[in-house]
Formats: sequence, C-alpha cells, structure tokens
Amino acid sequence: MTSRVVLGLALVFTIVPIATAATPPTARLQVSADEFTLALSRSSIRKGLAVVELVNYGEDDHDLALRRVGGTMTYRIGVVHPGQTGSLEARLRSGRFALWCTLADHRGRGMRATLDVRSSG
Repeated sequence: MTSRVVLGLALVFTIVPIATAATPPTARLQVSADEFTLALSRSSIRKGLAVVELVNYGEDDHDLALRRVGGTMTYRIGVVHPGQTGSLEARLRSGRFALWCTLADHRGRGMRATLDVRSSG
C-alpha cells in the first residue's frame, strides 16, 4: 500500500518543462534635469521596450526629446515643472540616440546627452 501512495505522489508532482520564449524585461532609464545639464542613470540600455523618466531637479521647466541618430522619429516627454517627473514608454531600436531639452536655449546651454541602445547583453 505504501509503495502505491509514493508512486501516485511521484506522478502527481512530476513537472514537465514547457518551452516558452523569454520576454526580455523592460529597460529603464532615468534622466535628471537641472540648469543646464542632463544626467543619465546609465549610458546604454537594451533595445526593445523602454521606460524613460525625466526628473526635474532644477528651478526652471524642462522637457525631453530623444531621436535615433539618422532617424526621423522623435520621442518626447512634455514640459516637466520643477520637482516633478514625466515619463514615456517606447520601443527603441538599436543605435545611438541624441537627447535634449527643447525649451528656449536650454540645448545650446548644455542640456543634451547621448544614449547607446544596444542589440543585446
């Protein structure tokens, strides 16, 4: 009787692996804005779905534009007031991206950065 119970439990708890395509986790980037700099939380992220967050630590309003070098699509986070945050979710292709604040003369005063979006790893 004991051997039947053990065998029965072994059959019930057998785990069969199922092949699934692993979805890579969402890449995350925080961009800190202050007069007149942009600082990235990391210099590169993986291609694919990404969340970009703009945190305004400055005293002036700021926004953020991102465009892949050689590309035509510009992603934007609208005006973020001092002490506030804004974010966007986008699917980014691999390549180098230019980031900048579009308000007034902020870009010319140094509010620009570069992000590398890599194919893997």
